[in-house]
Amino acid sequence: MRKKERHPMQAMALMTGILSQLVGSTLIGIFSGRWLDRYFQTEPLFMIIGLFIGLGIGISAMIKLVHHFFSGD
Repeated sequence: MRKKERHPMQAMALMTGILSQLVGSTLIGIFSGRWLDRYFQTEPLFMIIGLFIGLGIGISAMIKLVHHFFSGD
């Protein structure tokens, strides 16, 4: 069986989606952590927690996107 060939623009769209999900979720985590730090006056604590939560959410979304891309749905 021959694998389905994909257009190069689909690969570019996948990379754009991965980049936007990783960067967006990480930035949201960092800035919401900074906001919580200012509110509770615990300077780096919530920013670091927000960074890790944002990275985790971004990686999870990236895995789902890549799985969807290669499953052919």
